[in-house]
Amino acid sequence: MKERHILCIDLKSFFASVECIDRGLDPFQVPLVVANPHQGNGAITLAVTPFLKKQGIKGRTRLYDIPKSISYQIVPPRMNLYVQKSKEVVEIYLDFVASEDLHVYSIDECFLDITDYLTMYGKCDEEIAEMILKTIEEKTGLTANCGIGPNMLLAKVAMDLDAKRYKNGIVKWTYEDVPKKLWNITPLSKMWGIGPRMEKNLNILGIYSIGDLAHYDIHRLKNKYGVMGEELWNHANGIDEACIQDFKKPPKEKSFSHSQVLFKDYNEVSGKLILREMIEVLCARLRKNHMEGSVVGMGVTYSKTIGGGFYHHMRLDTPTDCESVILRACELLFDRYYEELPIRKISISIGHLTEKVGVQLSIFEDYETKKKEDQFHKALDEVNLKYGKNSILKASSLMPDSTAKERNQKIGGHSS
Repeated sequence: MKERHILCIDLKSFFASVECIDRGLDPFQVPLVVANPHQGNGAITLAVTPFLKKQGIKGRTRLYDIPKSISYQIVPPRMNLYVQKSKEVVEIYLDFVASEDLHVYSIDECFLDITDYLTMYGKCDEEIAEMILKTIEEKTGLTANCGIGPNMLLAKVAMDLDAKRYKNGIVKWTYEDVPKKLWNITPLSKMWGIGPRMEKNLNILGIYSIGDLAHYDIHRLKNKYGVMGEELWNHANGIDEACIQDFKKPPKEKSFSHSQVLFKDYNEVSGKLILREMIEVLCARLRKNHMEGSVVGMGVTYSKTIGGGFYHHMRLDTPTDCESVILRACELLFDRYYEELPIRKISISIGHLTEKVGVQLSIFEDYETKKKEDQFHKALDEVNLKYGKNSILKASSLMPDSTAKERNQKIGGHSS
């Protein structure tokens, strides 16, 4: 396994801390909550100060879940201010490392690869981390936690679960820490990359801790979840081949993508309905161009009042234009990373495209069944082309949350 020196740095209670600093307040002494006051007592908090976290208040919760015995100040979110502060911190990172060794993961979290800088600074990784965190606090007033690891995964998990226990906010995990620290993680959703839905799916298999996952049969995981099953097993064993420098490389292959900004907040059920409709559109485009893809990407952007989201890729065993295969991959990504927050945008992509010149069947597929499926989609495409995209619709397209009928009447996302 490759061993590098990766820092994962997270700004503490970022939104709330920025609001306090802008007001000349100490976030460690003030009970301040960032939330939309116009949404009433059911509003979701975007952040709370470290002062409130010490009292057991979670960073993301409903206002009505905060005990009435705790008094606090509510301030509305100011995203432009947070973006500006985030840029200031990124500039500090770039004073220490080159841009190719920095990966901005979110507005308040970054990865830095300092492997090639140890000799230059004449310091160990923990000393460099302390130097960076001190500079951030001196220049911006913000405080941060830092996880250090031999790869991005272990640095991230160390930061998430262990850094706040240390006075300087810095903790280092090595491969030797995997059995005694990583494997003890339970419930599974505490682990980076495992959401509540994936946790439930793994629990059904009798997997309740990361140690259980690490010792589970990798072949059974791959049969059930495809490449994602193999990745889950690798992560459970502390293995992560992702490299920060790879995020800087431009994509080599053309890809087809589709995204949709929703007109209201969607939940899991309505969000998956839109996902299915978008996949139908994307697969029709693949068939029209006689192309297949072997990498599926899927992402969700949460409501503007919440912020954040995710976008991840999954490699398929063989290239495909099959709706059911691509839908399964997207639903696996959705179940793994979705955080049960209001959805405002869904994005999907099919990459590593190749020309469709034949049919590649797995040992479990039947040629005649595959042939009939291809003939069905071909006939459907021909009808839609001749009589319009709304000439044949699935029953689900008549549901209130569906956008298929309206979208089919537009050109390039705009009214025709």
